[in-house]
Amino acid sequence: MSRPTATPLPEPSEGTSPATETGPASGSGPEAGSGTAGLQAVLALPEFRKLWLGQVFSQLADKFYIVLMVFLIAQYWVTDTPQNNMVLAEAAATLRLDLDTRAQMITLLATGIYVANTVPAMLLGTVAGVWADRWPKRQVMVASNGLRAGLTLLAPLALLPGPQWLGLSWGYWGLVIMTFLESVLTQFFAPAEQAAIPLLVPRPRMLAAMSLYQATSMGATIVGFAIGDPVLRLLRSSLKAIGIGGGEFVLLPLCYGLAALCISTIRMEEPERVERGTSVWSEIAEGIEVLRERASVRRALLQLVLLYSILAALYVLSISLASAIEGLGPTRFGTLLAMSGVGMACGALGVAQLGQGLNRRRMASTGLTLIAFSLVLLGQGRGSLLLTLGLCGLLGIGAALVAIPSQTTIQDDTPEAMRGKVFGLQNNLINVALSLPLVLAGAVVSRYGLMPVLWGLAAITLVAALIEKPWQRC
Repeated sequence: MSRPTATPLPEPSEGTSPATETGPASGSGPEAGSGTAGLQAVLALPEFRKLWLGQVFSQLADKFYIVLMVFLIAQYWVTDTPQNNMVLAEAAATLRLDLDTRAQMITLLATGIYVANTVPAMLLGTVAGVWADRWPKRQVMVASNGLRAGLTLLAPLALLPGPQWLGLSWGYWGLVIMTFLESVLTQFFAPAEQAAIPLLVPRPRMLAAMSLYQATSMGATIVGFAIGDPVLRLLRSSLKAIGIGGGEFVLLPLCYGLAALCISTIRMEEPERVERGTSVWSEIAEGIEVLRERASVRRALLQLVLLYSILAALYVLSISLASAIEGLGPTRFGTLLAMSGVGMACGALGVAQLGQGLNRRRMASTGLTLIAFSLVLLGQGRGSLLLTLGLCGLLGIGAALVAIPSQTTIQDDTPEAMRGKVFGLQNNLINVALSLPLVLAGAVVSRYGLMPVLWGLAAITLVAALIEKPWQRC
């Protein structure tokens, strides 16, 4: 396949934002050129507000989906001890896995759901990004949420009796397939949503918009996983009280449906697409060409990949950190992760209100330095609950200082016609960055210990901070 010929892209000067090929769509309002910043100014944009509400419902639904799958596994497929399911016990023994308790069995089956949810994210992100550029973005987002709402309506069918495979009902494997398809649809929603933001938000408010986007992502993760199980149980018991069964299946179609409804009302002007007759692979190569030509976009993307790799490693390392704290223990490692999420949300809100006018490279370098500082002290302060929580919160603030300016730079410096491709590639790389540390971190800690791993991550992060040369005038 011949490589597409790409016209060299002019590199934006540091500290400035290149003019967009098309301005923000109607809905940016008469103040599109003003310097007003902050969350209030961004939320005052009616069309962006609709997109944001759609993001809230869609991301909550994504978290509720995982909670529902684990809920169903615990309620219908792991109702007794593992010893009573000889097929699974033999499979676990073959894989050298411990399967002595009900919790371990639930974890094993939930892993199948996690894998089905992750594989499309790793394989299809870039391809989906190409189609997000080819198709109208609003229609892509509405269709993605609408189809996911319809797909989740099929979940009750998994409880019907039927044949078994590997000791489990066909319904469990049906949920695995449904999860795979749900994740495929999500890959189309994500790049279309990210590429739509610059069409709805004027450049002076872009940093605040990306701060709100990041804070919403963190908030949905914290809230979704925290309240998912209680909400499912409440819906189940409430509808059962009035004679309606299956109340736990109402939440997902409702959230995805509301997301589709909010986004369907957006008035968004997109440049007319010209049919070029190029292949998907040629357009993927064009997205890669953007990274080659524009150092600012390439640098920002590498910072995001590094950041998400560290956050994924922290997911594993937090178990060791929590186990050293009296009164917490390894099973409550989520407390440390939640504190990091709180730090990220607070950092995102702070950047939204105070970050306008600050140099993005210096913000990112400061964030990377805070992360390195936190990683070193996490190893030194093992066993102290308050110190560990404080450092996790500080690490979260540092993560926000990296993620928001990096994401804003990618939004600003990527040509409009290439945003879907670049965001699809970004989602691909980030999902790989999230997956590999989850696989490797536990084995590395087991072999070398927690402290060397924390120091190694801190050293890599500090080098990345120094590469930004924050002492120079930008």
